[in-house]
Amino acid sequence: MRAIHFIFLALVLALAAGLQAVSFSYFKAQETEKAAARLTLYRSALETELRHFAHLPFLLSLDPVVARTLAGAPGDELDYRLARFAQSAGLEAMYLMNKDGLTIAASNARGSNSFKGQNYAFRPYFQAARNGELGEFYGIGATTGVPGYFYAMAVRPAQSDAEGVIAIKIDLSALQDSWQASGERIILANADGVVLLASDPSWRYKTLAPLTLEQRNRIVASRQFGTEPLGPLDWSFNQSRETATIGDERLLYLSTADLPNSWSLHFFVPNDQALTRAWLTTGTFLALILLSFSAFQVNRVRRIRGALRASEREETELRLANERLAVEIDERRAAEQSLQKTQAELERAGRLAALGQLASSVTHELGQPIAAMRNQLVAAEMTVGPTSLSDKMQGLVARMENITGQLKFFSRKGRDSFEDFNLATVMQDALDLLEPSITARDAQVRFVPHASPLTLNANKLRIEQAMTNIVRNALDAVDEAQTRQIEITMGNTARDVWFEVSDSGHGLGDKTFDDLREPFATTRESGQGMGLGLTISAGIVSDHGGTITATDSPQGGAVFRVTLPRNESMAS
Repeated sequence: MRAIHFIFLALVLALAAGLQAVSFSYFKAQETEKAAARLTLYRSALETELRHFAHLPFLLSLDPVVARTLAGAPGDELDYRLARFAQSAGLEAMYLMNKDGLTIAASNARGSNSFKGQNYAFRPYFQAARNGELGEFYGIGATTGVPGYFYAMAVRPAQSDAEGVIAIKIDLSALQDSWQASGERIILANADGVVLLASDPSWRYKTLAPLTLEQRNRIVASRQFGTEPLGPLDWSFNQSRETATIGDERLLYLSTADLPNSWSLHFFVPNDQALTRAWLTTGTFLALILLSFSAFQVNRVRRIRGALRASEREETELRLANERLAVEIDERRAAEQSLQKTQAELERAGRLAALGQLASSVTHELGQPIAAMRNQLVAAEMTVGPTSLSDKMQGLVARMENITGQLKFFSRKGRDSFEDFNLATVMQDALDLLEPSITARDAQVRFVPHASPLTLNANKLRIEQAMTNIVRNALDAVDEAQTRQIEITMGNTARDVWFEVSDSGHGLGDKTFDDLREPFATTRESGQGMGLGLTISAGIVSDHGGTITATDSPQGGAVFRVTLPRNESMAS
């Protein structure tokens, strides 16, 4: 049944994907057709704007006032005449240049950016007019800094040897403003691929393709775009798919190069509408499939609902019985665990009690003989002098005193005096005490005290003894390891303080901390220790109401963690 459902789902998704692709292609074609019509309209408007004044330079070249001014008459009359013509026609400027390119009359002669007196021989439209052609040119004004389209024609009066060029400048900013107001994306580029007009002002004077060195030199020579850097436009296009990407936006793309001066018009249309309509079509198809499938499922559910209702009561009763049984099992399991824990504690307490009695007897019986032996050895050394035998005897006596010293812990009764102290200070004292052992093993001990004091109210000497035993245990663990590293960290919570001792030794193996804390449990060679260090430490921590745990570290070695409660009567 699941295989049938999977096949059905795969078939529906395949049909939906195919429908989405076909519908998007169809709606995209519609959007492209609309865009082509809009592009034709913009192309016609641009040609009309350009050609509307193409005849005017010719008419001005026949004006007798232009001829008289070119022949040497004062230019004031022509300045006034050209200003009236420019205002009436809606042109930005009209001006007359002599054969050397010097402007001798201009419609803006009285303005702050007058063309009069300026030389424009470097402009391509002047050079084309001097060659008898109709000069056409688009560029940024060298005097005003305002871009425009220039027409120019030679003036050669019939009854005079004087020659000159009459030029007009058309402002196309209104055309660009209309593009921007329409909300559509349009670019007009010249033959070099430089954007002349654009619906987005930030695209203006960008290049559609990299300029060659020859093109840049020609543009600089004609000062066509002033100081504009002519950087590349962030765009790319796929001619086969009729799409283009500008920045991060992907658009439908159409262009036409059938314009004067080999200009090209580029039109971009968002494909959101086509994509939305395609998804709506696909969504409608999926909704119909879903409704049909839902109707099928409703009939199927009705058939099985009766059987489910009949089994619900039985299932409820069975679930309740299972829950009661699970609770009973958990209670019995908890009771067994508690009993086992209690038995283990009782056994350990019995062993420690017996050990305490034994320790009291041994320390009492051996204390005086050991002291007498040490006195006798000292007296012999004072009389005879040190010998190899006396040195060995002194070592044996020292070992016996060390053993009886460890056993004294188990014969102690009652609560020792408590005081306030910083846990980091006690740890540093323990490390100072163990410095010879650390140096002998060539171990690296890293201890960075906590940023703030970790104050604890406890028996300082006993806590130091526990720390010393745990760190000594870590030193024994790394004694035969290739890397002898021990790391000590400490911290606190709202109610407790803690410290951890991590080593790079062999780890716990198959032992637990309960195994290691048993009296006389040791992995060292005979004579190297009695195995009472962790037993003593566990007893000290337990007397202070704390806990001690041991785990294997993921990086190797073991981690011993001691947690001790704060005294709530102390100020935090």
